Amino acid sequence: MTTLLITHTDCDAHITPPGHPEQVARLEHIRAALDAPRFNALTRLDAPLCNDADILLCHPQPYLARVTAAEPAPERGWVSLDGDTHMTAGSVQAARRAVGGNIAAVDAVLDGRARNAFVACRPPGHHAETATAMGFCLFGNAAIAARHALERRGLSRVAIIDFDVHHGNGTQDLMWNEARCLFASSHQMPLYPGSGAAQERGAHGNVLNRPLAPGTDGTAMRAAYTREILPAVRAFAPELIVVSAGFDAHRADPLANLGWETEDFGWLTEHICDLAGDLCDGRVVSTLEGGYDLAALAASAARHVGVLMERGA
Repeated sequence: MTTLLITHTDCDAHITPPGHPEQVARLEHIRAALDAPRFNALTRLDAPLCNDADILLCHPQPYLARVTAAEPAPERGWVSLDGDTHMTAGSVQAARRAVGGNIAAVDAVLDGRARNAFVACRPPGHHAETATAMGFCLFGNAAIAARHALERRGLSRVAIIDFDVHHGNGTQDLMWNEARCLFASSHQMPLYPGSGAAQERGAHGNVLNRPLAPGTDGTAMRAAYTREILPAVRAFAPELIVVSAGFDAHRADPLANLGWETEDFGWLTEHICDLAGDLCDGRVVSTLEGGYDLAALAASAARHVGVLMERGA
């Protein structure tokens, strides 16, 4: 078995305004890190384009039509869907690669062509609500991956673990009524987008939020996962684990105030993979979310993928 890396240069065509933290350089730094010789064993795949039916697994047709229509012609530069979320010519194509890459990752893992996968695409997805683009996100990549596994691949239970420093309000919204999906999130609070309180539990008790106070370091994070999140995922017994892999809880990140180190992402990936090994034959699909200090992002993503490779061998 092997680890699958899925990305696509079309994701570089989603160009944000100057100074925006969710920038093309994020993928450039990740790709450069993963081009090191120690990653030669990765199986690499270009992310395919998704079709409308894939997006409609989670989002309604009027929303898809609205986002598609908002994409500007090249000469118009950018349009803004909110104060943080912008589109340029190529943004829809990039977003379709992100969705398509996640669906391809689920299929590869479920078909036994890879033990696990990392989807290095953008724009990210975990802030995109049912009919609202926000927080740099257009479509709910992780949620769509989970719904694809449930609706089309016949799985009964999928868990989504989100360790991005910002709460995945979009994934929570998309999975709120989905009893077959456990959404478990750690995130800084208070922080954008303001959701993710512990009492937000989902329509079926299928949401677990673990807010972390500003300054929380890796030791406290490890305790929270060991005592709460990992046992909850184990009790749910998923047949696939989807990871919203945001690396902005790193102490160097400019958009938040947690104190994780690069190795903390390695520890967390090890424990997620070990849990998947016990529950679902090691099947993990990880998708890129946040991370805005370029050096910390590259190092943390490389550590994450390195562990996926170790566990996928």
